[in-house]
Amino acid sequence: MTNHAFRSALDLAAAIREQRLSAANNMENLLARIETLDPTLNTVVTLNAEAALTEAHKADKAVSNGDTLGPLHGVPFGLKDIIDAAGLPTTAHSKIFAENIATEDSTVTTKLKQSGALLVGKLATHEFAFGGPSFDLPWPPARNPWDTRMFTGGSSSGSGAAVAAGFIPLALGTDTGGSVRNPASLCGIVGMKATYGRVSRRGVIPLAFSLDHVGPMTRTVADNAALLQVISGYDPRDRASAQVPVPDYLSAVERGRTQGIKGMRIGVIRHFFEKDMVADSKVVNAINASLHVLADLGANITDVETQSLQTFSNVNRIILLSEAYAVHQHWLQSRPQDYAVMTREKLLPGAFIRAVDYVQALRNRPLFTTAIDMLLDDADVLITASSMDPPFPIDDPEAVAHCYPRSARPPFNLTGHPALSLPIGFTEPDGDVPVLPLGLQVIGRHFDEESVYRVASAYEHATNWSEVHPPH
Repeated sequence: MTNHAFRSALDLAAAIREQRLSAANNMENLLARIETLDPTLNTVVTLNAEAALTEAHKADKAVSNGDTLGPLHGVPFGLKDIIDAAGLPTTAHSKIFAENIATEDSTVTTKLKQSGALLVGKLATHEFAFGGPSFDLPWPPARNPWDTRMFTGGSSSGSGAAVAAGFIPLALGTDTGGSVRNPASLCGIVGMKATYGRVSRRGVIPLAFSLDHVGPMTRTVADNAALLQVISGYDPRDRASAQVPVPDYLSAVERGRTQGIKGMRIGVIRHFFEKDMVADSKVVNAINASLHVLADLGANITDVETQSLQTFSNVNRIILLSEAYAVHQHWLQSRPQDYAVMTREKLLPGAFIRAVDYVQALRNRPLFTTAIDMLLDDADVLITASSMDPPFPIDDPEAVAHCYPRSARPPFNLTGHPALSLPIGFTEPDGDVPVLPLGLQVIGRHFDEESVYRVASAYEHATNWSEVHPPH
């Protein structure tokens, strides 16, 4: 069971297609693993077990019949529980939506089903993708599979933990200020926030309209590229969706493996994590070690500078809080007691942001986007920190309050550039605390996820971090 649990999605798809593996047997093993381990991890809000098994048997029958198969035929996946799947609850991890049943699939759910992938369940999130690891909601917060005392990162907490724990090889999260990349960093997996407009958000509960993204979360770079390939593309039902051709992401991954990155230019936004917000030394040391690996692979690495991290993050925060309050105003006024305390306290400041401040933030936004574009005029990709700290105790309110906001992720929601969180190693064991994951960000030009994947793939191929899994 354990060996199958950590097989890549692409490996599973090939084995099922070639009838070396039964989709139904694989699904039974994963459901048994979830039943055994999830009571301590709390990643699944709604388990779609019966339907998933039925679809897995259909997948095996299709293979036997020689039917045309999608690229992810028979592969299990999970959805953050703000993404609709017809007939299943979309709770947003909130009392307010506890009885909410989706009437149709979101666009990304439809695309995954069309690819042949099998929905295992809806996964834990911070309330409305914003609150935090709250203990006053109908469902407990997800916990980190590397050490259940530790925070998963959020808000796509269940997606990150479920993939890392070997429950599913593929999951979707959402990212408004870093909510795909945060759990990817803290759970030791790969998480991509693609270019704004690349992936449809139709059928996804909004947090902040102009900052929201849906993104793939996987254990390997190749799986991530394959999942983004499936969910990308123009959707006329999402007004922010971009009519831009979708390239072959797996070809970019293969180039990273075979051709490498010799001569590619990498700009390091070092002041984000060494000056503007000083990261934990374990994070800094791991980033520096990863840069040495990339240099050894032939990349040209140069430190670059832009506006301070706080300046980017402050503008992002004004937009996020204003738009989030607009979404939640009715419920905050009519059902304030039904929010978790942490969620309510984070949303309410949006009521006091002046219209002039929101408008000025929107006016300044193109200037910050141009600032990152200028760095990318002289670099193929940028690298900076993702989380500033290793995973920290989920039951410690002071640790959560201190560490949760410490990241370099919000700038790229503000600017819309693609940004990927990549595993770069682990902390050393410390007493009864085992090794814990560390990550960094790779950022690319608008609609150039290919370069991001190429660099990430080359690094992954040169190291073995994607092959290291939690102890259970």
